[in-house]
Amino acid sequence: MRVAFVGKGGSGKTTLSSLFARHTARQGDPVVVIDADINQHLGMVLGLAPGDLPEPLGAHLPEIKEYLRGDNPRITSAAAMVKTTPPGRGSRLVTLDDPYFSGRHSVPVEGMRLMVTGPFGEDDLGVACYHSKVGAVELFLNHLVDGPDEYVVVDMTAGGDSFASGLFTRFDMTFLVAEPTRQGVSVYRQYRDHARDFDVPIAVVGNKVHSPADVAFLREHVGGDLLVCMEHSPAVRAMEQGRGFALDALEPANREALSVLLARVRVQEKDWAKFGRQTAEFHTRNARAWANRATGEDLLRQIDPEFVYGERPAVVA
Repeated sequence: MRVAFVGKGGSGKTTLSSLFARHTARQGDPVVVIDADINQHLGMVLGLAPGDLPEPLGAHLPEIKEYLRGDNPRITSAAAMVKTTPPGRGSRLVTLDDPYFSGRHSVPVEGMRLMVTGPFGEDDLGVACYHSKVGAVELFLNHLVDGPDEYVVVDMTAGGDSFASGLFTRFDMTFLVAEPTRQGVSVYRQYRDHARDFDVPIAVVGNKVHSPADVAFLREHVGGDLLVCMEHSPAVRAMEQGRGFALDALEPANREALSVLLARVRVQEKDWAKFGRQTAEFHTRNARAWANRATGEDLLRQIDPEFVYGERPAVVA
């Protein structure tokens, strides 16, 4: 299962991503957690110092493209790969314990592995957009064959910015974190309306809830999409202030809320056929809108109609 946490900036999606990943890893299942937010705070919330973070994916995009390209004859070069380039016969498919990504590009933390896109640097200012870095995550997910009871948890960039690419369709389940405010639910409406046409499963997680009136407000504005609420938490506040944190310190109601989230993910069906269709659809859109012009090639030729998503072909040496 690939799980995204989205929401308004400041809604608590980074905190919820970290709590859900910790809770899931505690069950003994393999978990990779990815910081794909322009504000790179997930490692800090997980208790890592800046020097403990892995090498950022966004800084190694050409190398990642070459690795994933394998010997796919439809891809003429790594330079011809864009963020939506789909896998095909000959591509190097990856698993959660892939040696390249589980080596220099991830670090162990609390029974899981953390990957990061990397922050915006001085060289990026005024000349690049953050989607160029997040493109590494999209390529990773496009080439990932995750198995039963394996989880990838992604802390997404704030608001509706993820709709600037097909990344929002790369997940089996999307949790939208919403505070009980008008601003919080406005992002929900935006995400719901954009995602509706693409059959993207969404559930709302109410956060920073203080009272039954807060729950009632969320229920009024998001209806049946409200799955569960996280109460205001002194334990989480202590974690955000840099004090020691353990899941057992979390309030019983909030621990139960994490169990509800995991139970929802576990009943979600994996749909490789839809994943493949949407991969081709967004690659087609990108090719026609800008990528053909940018690369000087017809990138529609990269789509392999005989490739079957979810199956593992021979491993490229």
